[in-house]
Amino acid sequence: MSTYLSQVWQLLRNYVRRTRLQEMPKTTSPETEAILPLGKSIKELDKSIKFTQDNLQEYLYSPRLQESLEKWTILDSGLTSKIDDRALGTLPSGVCFRVCDRQMHEEIYDLLGNAALKPEIVSQLMELIVTGKKIRPELLFWRLEDFYRRWCQGEFIDGIPDDNLPQKTKLKLAAQHIAIGLRQIDIYTGLNVLILLLELHRYAQERDELKQKITFYPSDQPDTDNFFTSQLLRIINYSDALEIGNFSSIVGQFLKGGNFRSAYLGDANLTGADFSGADLSLAYLGDANLTGVNLSGANLSGANLGDANLSGANLSSANLTGADLSSTNLSGANLNCANLSRADLNRADLSSTNLSRADLSRADLSRADISSSNLSHADLSNAILFGANLSEANLSSVSLSHADLCRADLSGADLNHAILNGSNLSDTILFSTNLSDAILVAADLSYAKLNGAKLNNARLNGAMFLGADLSGVDLSRVILNEADLSGVILNDADLSGADLTDAILFGTDLSYANLNSANLSGSNLSGAILNGADLSHSNLSYAILGGADLSDANLEEMIWGKKQQWEGVRGLETAVNVPEALKEELGLN
Repeated sequence: MSTYLSQVWQLLRNYVRRTRLQEMPKTTSPETEAILPLGKSIKELDKSIKFTQDNLQEYLYSPRLQESLEKWTILDSGLTSKIDDRALGTLPSGVCFRVCDRQMHEEIYDLLGNAALKPEIVSQLMELIVTGKKIRPELLFWRLEDFYRRWCQGEFIDGIPDDNLPQKTKLKLAAQHIAIGLRQIDIYTGLNVLILLLELHRYAQERDELKQKITFYPSDQPDTDNFFTSQLLRIINYSDALEIGNFSSIVGQFLKGGNFRSAYLGDANLTGADFSGADLSLAYLGDANLTGVNLSGANLSGANLGDANLSGANLSSANLTGADLSSTNLSGANLNCANLSRADLNRADLSSTNLSRADLSRADLSRADISSSNLSHADLSNAILFGANLSEANLSSVSLSHADLCRADLSGADLNHAILNGSNLSDTILFSTNLSDAILVAADLSYAKLNGAKLNNARLNGAMFLGADLSGVDLSRVILNEADLSGVILNDADLSGADLTDAILFGTDLSYANLNSANLSGSNLSGAILNGADLSHSNLSYAILGGADLSDANLEEMIWGKKQQWEGVRGLETAVNVPEALKEELGLN
């Protein structure tokens, strides 16, 4: 074992001295170990002992970068008093550092210009800043932010040949037999600094003593007129010039908790990025590719996401109040507990989306595709769902009070225990819809297609069914008192145990309907068709029966009033199980 350890030590010592080893590739350098691996392994010292460039990175690069970060924040002697806890936002004038700006910028390119920082290195650096006392986070932030601002303006890559930092770094790497393009060096350097700034911002925003001193705006600070800022979009497009998705793959996982308020990111490719907890309020993301993005807990209030692709995105607990999501693809997205109140989702694709417990109150979902989605316990009160597709959706215990569902498709949807008080369901497709135990007080179901729907135990007090087709529908134990069922087709419907007190059934077709134990007292059955209906044990006291047809109806143990009016009633002579007392009263014996 001691032999193995001595071999390891010799390898590390030679590597640090940059001595050409037979066991190492010619292109290996300490700078490359900071970043994503070049893909080659150090040859075996022994069959049982192996080292790769990734292993060496942890031991060699991280300390070098940590040492540089410490040097960059050391103030010139005698100037410490110029920085105090009251300094906010920017570096006070007249402050000098031991490492000047020009030297620091060159060191940044040398350290960060080969490829992207690895997450484990970033974690180590942040741990050093958090636990150590040698680096003042605000000083490091101010210096890196100044570099970032200059980099965004192209200051370094546009420099004259004798002072062009990317070009100097390229020549240094070429001397070490590392082939890399000038744009690659510039892009990797800028993106790595961006990563460090994002991490410093996230760390500072969790601490009261730093949150005012360290506030980072990757796309520049929005002005008072709320105009969009486009700096970040230019960076994304510049980065993706090397390879589509380059920005997301390098920086995407570090965007969480970032400040992107009023950023213009139209058409941006941000696939798979992590924006969890980020501030994207009033941002423009129209036509952006946000497939699989993590936006959980993000603030997107007032944001424009029209025509964006958010398929498979995680928007759980996100704030989308007043956001524009018109024609957006949200298929398969997770919007659990999201706030979408007053959002514009006109023609949006929400198929197979998780919207359970989401707030969609007053949202515009006109002609949206919400088929097969989970909206259980969601709030859709006062929402506009005109022509929306909600087929096979889970709407159990949802609140749809005063919602506009005119011409919507709810076929096969589950609305058990849903609240639809005062909602507009006129001309709505409700084929095989489950409305059992739903509350539809004063709802408008005029001309609704309810074939095969389940309405058992539903409350439909004062509901309107003008021209609706309820043939064969299960309405057992439903509450329909004061409901308007004029002209409705209810043939073969199951109304057993239903409460139809004071209901308007003028001209309603109830032929062969099951009205066993139904309460029809005070209802208006003028001209109703009840031939073949089962009225056994039903209560017809004080009902208006003028012109009703009771041919072949079952009147077994039916209850009627003492002053019941039977004039104009047809078919009593063919009705079955007519109570003896009624026969005597009507002279049918």
